[in-house]
Amino acid sequence: MFEALLLEEKDGKVTAGLRSLEESQLPAGNVTVDVEYSTLNYKDGLILTGQGRLVRVYPHVPGVDFAGTVAASDDPAWRPGDRVVLTGWRVGETQWGGFAGKARVKGDWLVRLPENLSTRRAMAIGTAGFTAMLAVIALEERGVTPQAGEVLVTGAAGGVGSVATAILARLGYSVTASTGRPETHDYLRQLGASAIIERATIAAPSGKPLESERWAGAIDSVGGATLAAILPAVRHHGAVAACGLAGGVKLETTVIPFLLRGVSLLGIDSVLCPAEKRRQAWARLARDLPLDKLDTMIVPARLADLPRLAPEILAGRVRGRVVVAIKA
Repeated sequence: MFEALLLEEKDGKVTAGLRSLEESQLPAGNVTVDVEYSTLNYKDGLILTGQGRLVRVYPHVPGVDFAGTVAASDDPAWRPGDRVVLTGWRVGETQWGGFAGKARVKGDWLVRLPENLSTRRAMAIGTAGFTAMLAVIALEERGVTPQAGEVLVTGAAGGVGSVATAILARLGYSVTASTGRPETHDYLRQLGASAIIERATIAAPSGKPLESERWAGAIDSVGGATLAAILPAVRHHGAVAACGLAGGVKLETTVIPFLLRGVSLLGIDSVLCPAEKRRQAWARLARDLPLDKLDTMIVPARLADLPRLAPEILAGRVRGRVVVAIKA
């Protein structure tokens, strides 16, 4: 038996409650993991509140991320005792996820934890931090260097933004953090932001196809009007890594920044990211993310806290990374 946060649907309403489940109830898979920690992402907030129709079959165990130790394996790549992390692959959506004491998945979906990362820190990173690292790598591959100029991070006090700010600062970039929460300014400076701008200043496009060149690059977790407002101010041959939609899914802009400045818009997919790129990103996280700064991002939680925290993360009121101790 193990404890899980189980979602049930009745008359179109989704409710969450703690339940004791049996291992025989777990979905198909060739590796069973004893889950030690999980985390709360924006997508988890949608799932827990029944939004977006991300889950079609109930009852359901959510949780798109987890870290723990292999308990049993029919996959030759994994043995009992191996420390592993999982993000993405639609776990927590189409298959039971990490808000439970045990999870069963395909071995191909797992990544071996780097030696210097505990399972707790792995979940302080989670999908949000993994996505941030993919975005940093994408900017690097496009040629955005620390010497190129300012890099903007939107939604900077959130999960993706916090990790992106800390990584970029560690790598020597000049990071400008955008936030609408004045109480997070000190926190963002501690992560390494060299400048902070109010979210309202980039919350809507000016209507001009081009603005004065400012950003060498940007990591945008907001989308919508914010992304449209950023693009005209990106420098020649700069790039924006787009990895979120908290501000909306529509993008109303012009092709002018792409044609006249050679700006690149880089889409970041963390869900179905190939296995080799996952291993590269986790190795980079272990190397380039300051772990002392990672620890300052952690908001500790338990399974019972998640129904309360889900609306908070959707409203943008969660700072940093919620780390869920499964068996605490």
